[in-house]
Amino acid sequence: MELNIRMLQDSDWDTLVSWWDGWKEWKAPPRDMLPDNGKGGFMVENENGPIVAGFLYTTNSKTAWVEWIVSDPTYKNKDRKNAIELLINGAENVAKKQGFKYMFSIGKNKHLMETHEKLGYHIDSNPSYEIIKKIN
Repeated sequence: MELNIRMLQDSDWDTLVSWWDGWKEWKAPPRDMLPDNGKGGFMVENENGPIVAGFLYTTNSKTAWVEWIVSDPTYKNKDRKNAIELLINGAENVAKKQGFKYMFSIGKNKHLMETHEKLGYHIDSNPSYEIIKKIN
């Protein structure tokens, strides 16, 4: 099946929330915590529908950040890994075109970390934690 990547749309939000809720270790982030209020990212899909999505944060440095990668927990096809690779590579390509030199991500999912490593990312051997505080 052919995979396609596109920008996220407002209409994708309910799908993303259902995916985060479908993974027992995840909780959907607040929409306003995400780039472009939940549209600043990409969706990978095939002719049967969406498979995986993620977000691209841009900074005032030469670093872009790909994060909140989530996939359909009911999707059983073996091309999920290819969809994740397409998502990460797509985010990288957009960041390169925008002049960024570095890509950053945080991960704890073993398979997602293995995919990043396959794509040339350095994986720190020491675990870290996401530290978030709502300040307003």
